[in-house]
Amino acid sequence: MGYELRVVRESPLAFAELAKAIAPAGFELSAAEEILAKHGGDAHTVGRWRGEIVGEPGSDWHVAQLVRLSSVLGGRLVGEDGEIYALTDGVVEVVTNGNAAEIGKFDEIVAAGPDSW
Repeated sequence: MGYELRVVRESPLAFAELAKAIAPAGFELSAAEEILAKHGGDAHTVGRWRGEIVGEPGSDWHVAQLVRLSSVLGGRLVGEDGEIYALTDGVVEVVTNGNAAEIGKFDEIVAAGPDSW
């Protein structure tokens, strides 16, 4: 199992609401309760429903998609160590202990695709 990121919301999201909430942003929900995003015509898993949305990113593309997903759902993306991943002025960043570090420009990360680290 890899490093997990969770979408945290003030109010829990019921599974029945999930597909309806993510569809307008282009995400899909599989029968196996995986949240999928497309790149190059292929669907890639960015997270899974486990009573909450949990992702194990394998690339910056996955992190960017999870940041976008958390925004769509009105939540925030939080890592196992309490760091927060966010999109600020078109840049994906991670905030740890109040210090922000840039991961990269959202558009460039998404265009590059889900190649593994």
